Amino acid sequence: MTAAPGPATSATASITLPGQSEPLLVVAPGWAASYPPPTARRAYAAAHVAATGQGEIDWAATIAFREDLWAHGFGVAEAMDTAQRGMGLSWAQARELIARSAARAAELGGLIACGAGTDQLPDGEHALPVIIRAYSEQVEVIQDAGGQVILMASRALAASAQSPRDYLDVYGQLLKQARQPVILHWLGEAFDPALRGYWGSPDTARAADTVLELIERSGGQVDGVKLSLLDAEQEVALRRRLPPGVRLYTGDDFHYDDLIRGDARGHSDALLGAFAAVTAPAAAALHALDAGDLAGYQAAIGPTVALSRVIFAPPTFYYKVGVAFLAWLNGLQPEFAMVGELQRHRPAEHLSRVFELAAAAGALRDPELAVARMTEYLAGQAGRDQP
Repeated sequence: MTAAPGPATSATASITLPGQSEPLLVVAPGWAASYPPPTARRAYAAAHVAATGQGEIDWAATIAFREDLWAHGFGVAEAMDTAQRGMGLSWAQARELIARSAARAAELGGLIACGAGTDQLPDGEHALPVIIRAYSEQVEVIQDAGGQVILMASRALAASAQSPRDYLDVYGQLLKQARQPVILHWLGEAFDPALRGYWGSPDTARAADTVLELIERSGGQVDGVKLSLLDAEQEVALRRRLPPGVRLYTGDDFHYDDLIRGDARGHSDALLGAFAAVTAPAAAALHALDAGDLAGYQAAIGPTVALSRVIFAPPTFYYKVGVAFLAWLNGLQPEFAMVGELQRHRPAEHLSRVFELAAAAGALRDPELAVARMTEYLAGQAGRDQP
């Protein structure tokens, strides 16, 4: 079995990127147009939000992007940090996003899990009952829409908790409210500096103790932990401590290839923003893994890691720009635009490197379209540089 089923194509296009003396040849990768959901791993892609040139949500493109993820076999992780929660997307907008996506998931039979947080609260400290009420409101919205709940890390809780006990009390109340097992979201400070010391300690091992105590107390109400620390050793250490039946969903956009492949002692499942950027090769890789084709898995997934590391390069919280950029290059949204004009926060040099590595990773599905749009983008950037 190959990692890239589907008809071969000779479609190519070329472009000379800034600072390069030789043209870059972009070749159609030949991935299949769709893949069944993987069976050996559970895999979610955390989806972004497309916008119009006026900065409003482009609902048609946003939902179509999710349809593309479902078509490639992924579950959709909705209204997460990839969707600019806390970085331009308000709770009112997230609420509508959850409703629209969950309704479409129900129509298509797609897997969906949605982020519940506390971002309707203003920045700063709050009493714990206030934080619980904010979380609870969002949990109910998600459950009423038919989605699985992902309990996102809360800036309000990080600012207000005085000890690990406060985390246990807040999450304990929320787990009692859950109608089905939830996913706990542990987001590291590289993604959001306001979350330093989450779970009551900046020491990862001590924080993990609190997470494990919460899981032990939950009575089976925790499906898994989504870990985004960008530290493979810490992830494996926590994974090996989890009780049977509790999944470790890797959020490590630097090392996901090895973590998902795993070893004789276990593997990670996935909940990744990167999979919204490298959808087709990642889907092909998981399809190969289902067939036991480890060479095919590595051939498809390996080249995507260098791309992901650039997309998630510091300041890491701007990684959403790379996801939206690739969606635009691949024709999945009509404009390279984001809520709050977040697309302006990565320079042309960065996005040129993203383009180059995307070509190498087979993440540009239509070479002619990708080159045409990259040419358009660079021309626009050159225009801005003129006096």
